[in-house]
Amino acid sequence: MSNMYQWADYYDLTQRGLSGDVDFYLDQAKQAGGKVLELGCGTGRISIPLAQAGIDVTGLDLSQEMLEKANQKASESGDTDLLHLLQGDMRNFDLGQTFSLIMIPFRSFLHLLHIQEQMKALSCIRKHLAPGGKFVMNVFVPKINHFYEENEKMSLRGTYRLDDGEEVAMWDYTRYDHFQQLCEVTRIYERSDAKGLVKERVTGRFNLRYIFPAELHHLFRLNGFKVTQRYGTFAKTAFDANSSEFIVVAEVI
Repeated sequence: MSNMYQWADYYDLTQRGLSGDVDFYLDQAKQAGGKVLELGCGTGRISIPLAQAGIDVTGLDLSQEMLEKANQKASESGDTDLLHLLQGDMRNFDLGQTFSLIMIPFRSFLHLLHIQEQMKALSCIRKHLAPGGKFVMNVFVPKINHFYEENEKMSLRGTYRLDDGEEVAMWDYTRYDHFQQLCEVTRIYERSDAKGLVKERVTGRFNLRYIFPAELHHLFRLNGFKVTQRYGTFAKTAFDANSSEFIVVAEVI
């Protein structure tokens, strides 16, 4: 990396996913037995391993910066002839083909901030699913106590050691609008040298619309999907009141 990092560099360093999620989506892709579409593919954390496993995978993302990072990683890793990266919007895309599996990993569905946007995305997904195809995604489960504890507070999300002895700290300041089910996150990356002196600070902002499990069931049904499987972890444990993640497998009705 250069001396000055970009947002995508910090994202790639700190967003390592959830325990077992890559293996879970790889298993879903193998079971699908055909072409795979990942929406919100980011820097290729999941798409690249799928392509390396011999799966024909298309990754779609709105951010050109994220896609450039994904292309860089794919070029460095090799064996990604089956990877196709495209800039596009999951709310409005037409790829002229269908897929055996469409997936939205790592809670990217939550970047759709209005019900109309969610419905547009699900409509596009339904049109791009091959007969018998599956749609798989995961979102976090909203917890009332977390809202109270995190609202309008700065929280350290993690620290990450670099090979050269430097360290990156990731901070989030979160503000909630519970009427709209929105959260606004100001994220700060601080890179410090081995002596603890801050060399760089990068700030960005993004919004999420959290969604409750029962609400998601209704949203799927309204848009022509039925949930066929649901899990509370990527180890496929049952979804229950203690689950912090909601993982769903759906098919067209």
